[in-house]
Amino acid sequence: MDLLYICIGFSFILMGIVGSLLPVLPGPPLSWVGLLFLYFTTPLDYDWLFLGITLAIALIVFALDYIIPALGTKRFGGTKAGMIGTSIGLIIGLIAPIPGGIIIGPFIGALVGEVLNKTDFKTALKAAFGSFLGFITGTFIKFMVAVIYAGLFITIVWEHRDILF
Repeated sequence: MDLLYICIGFSFILMGIVGSLLPVLPGPPLSWVGLLFLYFTTPLDYDWLFLGITLAIALIVFALDYIIPALGTKRFGGTKAGMIGTSIGLIIGLIAPIPGGIIIGPFIGALVGEVLNKTDFKTALKAAFGSFLGFITGTFIKFMVAVIYAGLFITIVWEHRDILF
């Protein structure tokens, strides 16, 4: 049964890594579920502090993924209309069946939001670029957290290999 938990946990770790790059899946929370499954194994005692801290990090990164593109828009001179456009563009990009919609959506949303706010095109384009940078930053952070969780998973399994296998 322990081997089954390890396999299921590792599957969640892999889904978390993929999910950090594909916005359809919540990467860090899925990776955290992989760590949780590891602690379902009989030989390992629950480390509630470890699980609590990693859960908090996963949830914070998950939330930041929706906030960072809007902050990038604001940082590059965008207005509230641009931040709202970024959020709407992100949602449409998630739903839209067009390839790259999740990348293009926040950019176009910020651009449209700024143009509708009667901002000149140059400033609107700069704000849209900020949105794109925010999206890339959020994706990078999610990926790094998912990879770190994979490293933790592998390290814990390796340290306890004698009693797990």
